[in-house]
Amino acid sequence: MAHKLAMPPPPQAGGAGGIQGSKISLISKSEIRYEGILYSINPDENTVALRNVRMFGTEGRKDGPQIPPGDQLYEFIIFRGSDIKDLTVYDVAPAPEKQMMAQDPAVVNAWPQPPQS
Repeated sequence: MAHKLAMPPPPQAGGAGGIQGSKISLISKSEIRYEGILYSINPDENTVALRNVRMFGTEGRKDGPQIPPGDQLYEFIIFRGSDIKDLTVYDVAPAPEKQMMAQDPAVVNAWPQPPQS
C-alpha cells in the first residue's frame, strides 16, 4: 500500500521519523522518477537522501524529448527538497524490534537492513 505525500513529512529530531529505511518513489520537478531507500531527511539543509537508488527517467510525464531510464545503481543521491515534485512511501520499514531495545539501554533506535531488491 502506498502513501502519497506532497512533500516529505516533518522529521523527528535527527532523522526521517517512522519512514526511515522505507522504499521511496520520488519525482523531481524535472519529471524524473527515482526509487530508493530513505536514508535521511535534513530539515536544516532542506534535503532528502536516498540510498540504493535507480533512475527511471521521465516515463512520458513531460512534453517533448523524454529522459530514458538509467541502468546504474547509485549508492546515495541527495535531493534538494525544493526540487521534489512528489514523494511516495512504499513498503514502510518495520519498526525497530523492541526485544533488541530491551537488551541494551544504550541503543536509542535501530533500523534493520532492508532486503535488497
